[in-house]
Amino acid sequence: MSEPENKKTILIPSIGDFLFIAIFLLIALYSGQKLLNDGDTGYHIRVGDYILDTLSIPRHDMFSFLSPPLPWTAHEWLSEIIMALVHRGFGLTGVVIFFAFFIALSSFLLFKIIHRGDSDILVSLLVVILVSGASQLHWLARPHIFSLVIMVAWYYILDLYQYQERNLLYLLPVIMILWANLHGGFMGGFILLGAYLLGNCVDALRQRGKGRVVSLRKLRGLAIAIAACIAVSVINPYGFHILLFPFQLTSSKDLMDGVSEFLSPNFHEYYIKYFELLIFLLLATVGLSRYKLNVIEIILIILFTHMALFSARYIPLFGIIVAPVVTKRLNQALRDSDSGLARFFKERSRNISRIDSCTTGYVWPLVAIAAVLFLAESGRVHFQFDPKIKPMAAIDFLKREKISGNMFNNDEFGDCMIYAAAPAYKVFIDGRLDMYGADRLKEYFRVTNFKQGWEKVLGKYRISWIIFPADTPLARHLLIDGNWKLIYADKVTNIFVRNIPEYKYLLDRYPNVRPVVQDDKKDKA
Repeated sequence: MSEPENKKTILIPSIGDFLFIAIFLLIALYSGQKLLNDGDTGYHIRVGDYILDTLSIPRHDMFSFLSPPLPWTAHEWLSEIIMALVHRGFGLTGVVIFFAFFIALSSFLLFKIIHRGDSDILVSLLVVILVSGASQLHWLARPHIFSLVIMVAWYYILDLYQYQERNLLYLLPVIMILWANLHGGFMGGFILLGAYLLGNCVDALRQRGKGRVVSLRKLRGLAIAIAACIAVSVINPYGFHILLFPFQLTSSKDLMDGVSEFLSPNFHEYYIKYFELLIFLLLATVGLSRYKLNVIEIILIILFTHMALFSARYIPLFGIIVAPVVTKRLNQALRDSDSGLARFFKERSRNISRIDSCTTGYVWPLVAIAAVLFLAESGRVHFQFDPKIKPMAAIDFLKREKISGNMFNNDEFGDCMIYAAAPAYKVFIDGRLDMYGADRLKEYFRVTNFKQGWEKVLGKYRISWIIFPADTPLARHLLIDGNWKLIYADKVTNIFVRNIPEYKYLLDRYPNVRPVVQDDKKDKA
């Protein structure tokens, strides 16, 4: 019986392969369009194009009409180069497939890590599926996806060092050089290092004898790793400023309160239900388990639970952090239980593990990737910004008409304008809200919310035309404001110009444009 069990085969995918393939194909063949729901993808690609064309890293804004150009920290410059290269070769379809691969890879690696040792394979699989479900709200074709993959690897290296006496800390500075140039999420690496450092510091103060010696040794290794990571993180176009940038971003209350992805989770939304289940599972396993949390686990849970409840964008990181904690206690509870359900579950897991041990792995994911690339090359898989929610038709109109003057737009439309119409059109605002700053964000909301002085803002920036989502308070007001005339309307976008002689040719050409009535049922869907 042992001989067949040891015989490897490529004909059967492993459980990890199944997980990767399921997520990759789900995105690439079914829900990939959602990765383009955020227009930031567009401006990231164009920034990458700028860097490749000029062979320089931007330090000032080049996409808005604001003068003098605003100082800008393009902290994701390396990610943007990668995105631009993928886009040049394969378009937006290639960008979606590229990020689908990394999203699937992050779940695959998380499964491999928490399933190592004697972890129950079904428990590991179910926990990772739950984490993946909770992470869906931030599955977007943007640089933060790189941080998800790196965070899993970083966590694994620290876990090996802390619990299995395997010192791979020397890899962290190497990873940090790359991470600090890919995405601002590199600060999460320092948060993890700090949690492990603090945990060992507490253990060193509490323990005596050999336990204290071990904690002090680990403390020293972690302190050296932190110092090395800080030193190499400044190897970027902006030097030491890159370490201050995340704090400058999160310290702006107007930015934190004004940007949807920085807001706390809305528990009425579908994706947040997975996060809710994950929290309940964490509470149940920690509360009912007879195995206490250690100091490091307590610190990590407190930190990342706070981050996820404060801002929905941190939910994927919360899932990565709590997955090993939950899995460990579920495994312990399963081993300790002798109930019929537990015996049934353990028997199924043993059978699956026996089959899984016969697989070679990695072959079927490669087949899935090759199949998707073939479908994309043949045109059967195609992604673009959805004209049902993005102003792509309106931008085509603008490119034909070549309207002069300064525009007013919302940030999402600004991203799409940068992608599809730069440099012919320069925007008022876009997804780089950290660059525009709190004062300009206040001015933006003053206009969109009709606060006192909103018309003065338009005058200050010499706004002569407005492109804005249809059926919004601003669009509805402009329809009855004699100073503005509607020259374009579809279900997504309205374009208004000032009622002045300069635009008489447009007003004559489009004299009777009316807003398009929305379909309420489709809107709710």
